[in-house]
Amino acid sequence: MTTTAGPDAENSGAHPRFVRALREAGLDELVSRVRRFPEATRTAAEAAAALGCELSQICKSLIFAADQVPVLVLMDGASRVDVELVREELGARKVTRAGADVVRETTGYAIGGVPPFGHRTMTRVLADRSLLEHDVVWAAAGTPYTVFPMAPAALVVHAGGTLVDVREHTS
Repeated sequence: MTTTAGPDAENSGAHPRFVRALREAGLDELVSRVRRFPEATRTAAEAAAALGCELSQICKSLIFAADQVPVLVLMDGASRVDVELVREELGARKVTRAGADVVRETTGYAIGGVPPFGHRTMTRVLADRSLLEHDVVWAAAGTPYTVFPMAPAALVVHAGGTLVDVREHTS
């Protein structure tokens, strides 16, 4: 699958709100590094296949509801979030996966295109340490058709994330 990159928001295909967030964060150079796919890559597996990278190099931006308060969890594409570990980390009574309406209301983006930052509202962010296993990870750029590369430590900082261990471990 071919991808395209462009020097500006119009060519990159990134969501305009996300392009503004990059520029406001002083990350203008990332706008030209956004890759646009001819077909949607709504899953981490689809994005990894389109990029030709490891599944774990995809950064998933997932919204959960902790006692009905939205929280963003950044997780590597090869792993699943352990909701019980998120609950313990937040000291919440109950954590559930947020519905599509809550995701869009909280972030301003649709599921499959939620970037790690540049959201409509400020949300608590938990970032799983597994992201740090790579030099570069790829995250959604506001649409299911676009992604951008970034060093994971910088991504966590720009997302305002707290490093945690919330990856589901299978035995």
